Amino acid sequence: MTANQSLTDMRLTAIRFAARDTNLYEFRRPDGASLPGIEPGAHIDIHLPNGMMRQYSLVTAEGDSSTYVVGIKRDRASRGGSRYVHEYLGVAEILKIGGPRNHFPLKEDAAHSVLIAGGIGITPIWSMAQRLHKLGRSFELHYACRTRDEGVFLQDLQALPQAKVHVDAEAGGFLDVAPIIANAPTGSHFYCCGPLPMLAGFESATKDLPAGQVHVEYFTAREEAATEGGYVVELRKSGLEFAIPEGRTILQVLRDAGVDTPYSCEEGVCGACEIQVVSGEVDHRDNILTETERKASKTIMICCSGSKSARLVLDL
Repeated sequence: MTANQSLTDMRLTAIRFAARDTNLYEFRRPDGASLPGIEPGAHIDIHLPNGMMRQYSLVTAEGDSSTYVVGIKRDRASRGGSRYVHEYLGVAEILKIGGPRNHFPLKEDAAHSVLIAGGIGITPIWSMAQRLHKLGRSFELHYACRTRDEGVFLQDLQALPQAKVHVDAEAGGFLDVAPIIANAPTGSHFYCCGPLPMLAGFESATKDLPAGQVHVEYFTAREEAATEGGYVVELRKSGLEFAIPEGRTILQVLRDAGVDTPYSCEEGVCGACEIQVVSGEVDHRDNILTETERKASKTIMICCSGSKSARLVLDL
């Protein structure tokens, strides 16, 4: 569950086939009212009837203001989220939806944008492509999928002059992102969302570029949560102090003590638990903050990050 987060009741109004193991899920408010505006790269939190909450990127930031559409691929290693969606969710069901939030924003005025996606990672990238195409901006899109029947939005992509599709099974290997990045015009902005090996290759190929030109989104945690413990967290507003023991996160300790603080994914992916840091050195384990933001230690995702200093003071 999520504390202090505004949730909206929404009805699942349509389920459409997108690719093998992937469907598009359309949500509307039961009263038909308009929804908060969204930008490319945004995601929503879907609270499932089985008690789980999962984040899914919105497929489009254009069009019907009364509809949110997400693409959900059934993960073979699902812990119950995507599997539940595919097996049990049906049209007309009412679910609670949080957000939208955006930790993967598009710089619409960039001279050139390079969009790279793998598998279901095309969902936020496709929304960016639609916006850039509408604005008449310079961009290119590279999409990789394992097999053609697993490719999402293939017909739309193949009709887009700026898009190139790479099918692993037909090309005899994975998409190499390094040449794409090396050959891009100077000053380009780069975006990537996809499986972990693709993201690792992307980050390696862009490591020498200015951080402000490199944008990446992870669907799952890339680091283990900080549970080493051995430090004290002080809440500045209340004056309360908590010793964080080994094996526990800050969020777990605060939640058990009844401290009302927002949280959602508990993996450092969604950003719902971001808290301002008054003092102390953060041991960052999230997928959201840039290296510059990490070094500044001005905020912390308390669901997964810890402290390198003996005392961490939070603005709570």
